[in-house]
Amino acid sequence: MKKIDVKKHVLVPKHVKLSEKEKEEVLRQYNARFEDFPRILKKDAALQGINVKYGDLIKIVRKSPTARETVFYRVVVLS
Repeated sequence: MKKIDVKKHVLVPKHVKLSEKEKEEVLRQYNARFEDFPRILKKDAALQGINVKYGDLIKIVRKSPTARETVFYRVVVLS
């Protein structure tokens, strides 16, 4: 049985782990806490190979027909 890399699928948006400095900048920009962001599971298929840990902030860049790109953020949780 052949393994499928979901990250290469056309419908899966780009997922990027933010550095600590970038994470602080996003929190400051939105005047938010980690609890304010939606969650993403550490075992999510789109995060495979990114070496994430609990509390990391993930930037998700989706293609948009009107805005070209839209950016979303998710906090990594264990379950």
